[in-house]
Amino acid sequence: MSDIRLTDIIAPSFYAVHRDIKAHGHDEYTLSGGRGSTKSSFAGVEVVLQLKQHADIHALVLRRVKDTLRDSVYAQIVWAIDKLGLTAEFELKKSPLEIVYKPTGQTIYFRGADDESKIKSIKTPFGYIGILWFEELDQFCGDAQIRNVEQSVKRGGDQFLVLKTFNPPQSASNWANKYILTPKASMLTHHSCYLDVPRGWLGQPFFDDAEHLQKINPTAYRHEYLGEVTGTGGAVFENVQTRAISDDEIAAFDRIYNGIDWGWYPDPFCFVRMHYDAARRALYVFDEYRANKQTNTETAVAVRLHTKDGEIITADSAELKSIGDYRAMGLRCMAAVKGPGSVEMGTKWLQGLNAIVIDPVRCPNAAREFTEYEYERTRDGEVISAYPDANNHAIDAVRYAMERVWRRKGQ
Repeated sequence: MSDIRLTDIIAPSFYAVHRDIKAHGHDEYTLSGGRGSTKSSFAGVEVVLQLKQHADIHALVLRRVKDTLRDSVYAQIVWAIDKLGLTAEFELKKSPLEIVYKPTGQTIYFRGADDESKIKSIKTPFGYIGILWFEELDQFCGDAQIRNVEQSVKRGGDQFLVLKTFNPPQSASNWANKYILTPKASMLTHHSCYLDVPRGWLGQPFFDDAEHLQKINPTAYRHEYLGEVTGTGGAVFENVQTRAISDDEIAAFDRIYNGIDWGWYPDPFCFVRMHYDAARRALYVFDEYRANKQTNTETAVAVRLHTKDGEIITADSAELKSIGDYRAMGLRCMAAVKGPGSVEMGTKWLQGLNAIVIDPVRCPNAAREFTEYEYERTRDGEVISAYPDANNHAIDAVRYAMERVWRRKGQ
């Protein structure tokens, strides 16, 4: 590590924060920022550095859902260890998900807040948990959940480092956006964006994408890349337009996508058909079919009437048998690629479009879902950045249909 320069790993905007952490100027550091701000990279580096400098403490890294840990914060810590030239000094465990500092046995634990019993059951072999990192703070279920975790973990020591990182949600009423505006003597707040990062770290394509979005959708650019709060309410989709889509428009559509969310009862079977205009970054939802208690044969007959021969239909991969039935009946049905973070990635792509145009007469269910879909709220009514898994069948079908596009960044 003696040959490693921290200035090659930490962006200039975080120098002062690093010095403050080193001097233990505060107990808590709440770091917000837009895409590419490197706040999570900085947090990962600090977890490793502080662990090495305090031989009696361990670290706990948290996200709201445990399934997202390995590909996000665990990978981020591994990256930090490598950049610091310390790979030989750490043991990387996958089951359980832990990283151990070999010289002392200090451990970095990874947990999801969706199973609080796994947090409370942590028994350190010595010392105490003195480092906590809450990644994607806004995804947690409000300040009360954060307090519960802290009260369960912050015991047995007199010095703690708490890191909280997040991209500010659009809504000003989101609990995390309110939290960062509530001053505490023990908390240092910091905001950054990609413009504070050395250009070579992110690469020219990143800057090209940012500049393109700035031209076509300045509000989305300010939110996604600058990390600004650009909305006021709890609506997930603030870019929905409900209007008639004419037969002439539909006849000109040339990039057609079809999606299916399987269902029986009470959840319905839902098929949605749409066109994507890449140049305008606009999605046009112009046809749907929804039913309860229909067999695969019955829904396949209906879907065939709403599509053209050979068109791809992307469906929820949870029903592989249904996909197989459709293929056996001559429909070109494909399974969506689902995994940790796929709902969030697909939804954020939809949020970043210039417009989601829905014909409320042709697609009343899709129009209702998209216009009424709101972020979850705490018991106190504060908005949190979690997408409720209810009344979103058409939304899911649209995500599946557009997967081929949003996984390659909307091109």
